[in-house]
Amino acid sequence: MKTKNLLWQWGINLILAVIACSCILPFVLLFTASITDEQSLFHHGYSLFPEKISFSAYAYLMQDAGRILHAYGITLIITAAGTICSLIITALLSYPLSRKELPWRNFWSFFVFFTMLFNGGLVPSYLVYTQVFDLKNTIWALIIPGLLMNAFYVMLMRTFFVTSIPEPVVESAKIDGAGEFGTFMKIVLPLSLPILATVALFQTIHYWNDWFNGMIYVTDSKLFSLQNLLNRILLDIQYLASSNFGNIQGDAAASAPMETVRMAMAVIGIIPILVAYPFFQKYFVKGLTVGAVKG
Repeated sequence: MKTKNLLWQWGINLILAVIACSCILPFVLLFTASITDEQSLFHHGYSLFPEKISFSAYAYLMQDAGRILHAYGITLIITAAGTICSLIITALLSYPLSRKELPWRNFWSFFVFFTMLFNGGLVPSYLVYTQVFDLKNTIWALIIPGLLMNAFYVMLMRTFFVTSIPEPVVESAKIDGAGEFGTFMKIVLPLSLPILATVALFQTIHYWNDWFNGMIYVTDSKLFSLQNLLNRILLDIQYLASSNFGNIQGDAAASAPMETVRMAMAVIGIIPILVAYPFFQKYFVKGLTVGAVKG
């Protein structure tokens, strides 16, 4: 029996190891493609072991190292500020919706849910942000559009409050004299770290990868986020490659590593997310509400 359990355990570990490798493999392939010679990649295709190693893609990007570092700083600012603010707003809306004693609770819940089905559209949104709030070419244009809460995150957090926050804990806090805000800050939030970390990770990825708001609302190169800058570099390379006039453009197009630059851009953009993910992961698998109510 013991041998059978041991074999079963080894089998499960082997399956999990294969799954883990299958998740890591695309990132390894992405990195190896970014350090492969352009012509070698064109002739031999993608491989885990490049035929000829070349860092020309990174060298090409590092020609604008100052701009890339500046764009990194802009992206870090909007990601940190946007994630924290949107998390606060989402939590402050989700908790009242989870309380049965909230007046018109069903109406407000439907009001939030309705925004998942319809939105104002691109043109009205652009006019509101540029003409009413005057956000064009400001850093707020990269933050505020994402702050308007995602209804899915609100519903997700509200469901967590309803199903995972023990009602006796909330009632005991009220018996001890805590108000709604005190209960929320001292009892509910400490017990809600898993859902807060989950929503924070989703919002972090959203802000880090966002390029659309920058494309629509920002034309000042000093405010380009990392994704916007990398996208414009890629567009410049494609423009040079399609240009047929002038020897300068032709030489630049010939020397520009097209495909490997795309891979290098993806590596540069994804590294911070890969670094941050392990710090969020532990909250996905750890339930902090277990044992909150005893007896």
